[in-house]
Amino acid sequence: MGCDSLMKPLENKRIVLAVTGSIAAVDTVRLAHELRRRGAQVIPVMSEAACGIISPEALTYACGTHCCTKITGLVEHVLWCGEGGAADLLLIAPSTANTISKIASGIDDTTVTTFATTAIGRGMPIVLAPAMHESMYRHPAVKKNLETLRSFGIAIVPPKMEEERAKIAEIETICLYAERAVTMQTLSGKRVLISSGACREKVDSVRVLTTRSSGVMGRELALEAFRRGAEVTVVSNTALYGNVPCVKNIPVVSAADMADAVLALANSTDIYVSAAAISDFVPEAADEKIPSGKPVTLTLSPAPKLINRLLGRGISVIGFKIGEDADSAAQKLLQETDIAAVAANHPETMGSSAGAYRIYTRDGRVTEASGDKKEIAGKLWDAVL
Repeated sequence: MGCDSLMKPLENKRIVLAVTGSIAAVDTVRLAHELRRRGAQVIPVMSEAACGIISPEALTYACGTHCCTKITGLVEHVLWCGEGGAADLLLIAPSTANTISKIASGIDDTTVTTFATTAIGRGMPIVLAPAMHESMYRHPAVKKNLETLRSFGIAIVPPKMEEERAKIAEIETICLYAERAVTMQTLSGKRVLISSGACREKVDSVRVLTTRSSGVMGRELALEAFRRGAEVTVVSNTALYGNVPCVKNIPVVSAADMADAVLALANSTDIYVSAAAISDFVPEAADEKIPSGKPVTLTLSPAPKLINRLLGRGISVIGFKIGEDADSAAQKLLQETDIAAVAANHPETMGSSAGAYRIYTRDGRVTEASGDKKEIAGKLWDAVL
């Protein structure tokens, strides 16, 4: 797909959902529904073993398309995944150790492996989500075969390692890998570092100073960078916002924590996005709880500007300015070395899932971006790239 961020990530994409005989096959109805919600047409294919776990009729219902359980004279594998085939992506989820090893060896004895052989020969995008017992996943031959699949250009969705099982990844994670597979890789090979959300500065043993930032903008920028092929690291208060899927997450709390984490990664970063509402002031914290019931004076000291400490390192920096004078502040920041773009917005945007931004880039372009922050993230990356 191109970079039109107004479209759903999988809009107009045809995805063959190939299901093998893992108990995780019971999750494929929900997976099919989510792929369709994201705009995809889903074509279900099941191995004979998968049909023993879940009824083909269930997937036919979930996908709104007849489920293929055997190859017929219509040569379904060629129709969808052969040269000039109609599918944009082959998604094998879940995939057993048996299927992984067969595909890696070119063995072709089930509907799923036949689709895979055809798709590999065509060179079309393939995403595979393993699911099996942990001991099987750690088998040297399985590990080697997964590496072989990667060498074929197949994207492997890391499983969840818990309860002695390599469980199939979360549906959101699988969908993000599918979106990445069919998205123009404008950030391929780039290492993107994003600071996101609010910081919390200690006032006393129970109180903190913070902002209304929700972390949504940073999260959406990270997910969009992942879709476009980047290696992404997010620095944020994960205890408040949770982890962003598919990226490396570094937990922090205060502005000092965030600065330390970002600066430690600066030498291995190509693009830094300063989407966090980093504290501008740090209070002189009391060791114990300040008694309530009477006025209190807090002494606030200015915190060093993190973005200034990254300039001159050869990193492309994307900044944010918020406030009534955000536009003039953005244009002033653009004059600094290494600033690639600055997004200006009004304070009412903070803490909201939507907003309106004006994006200024170094070459003098100005882009208006409004709507939900997922759309804005796409427009910001479009403007920068």
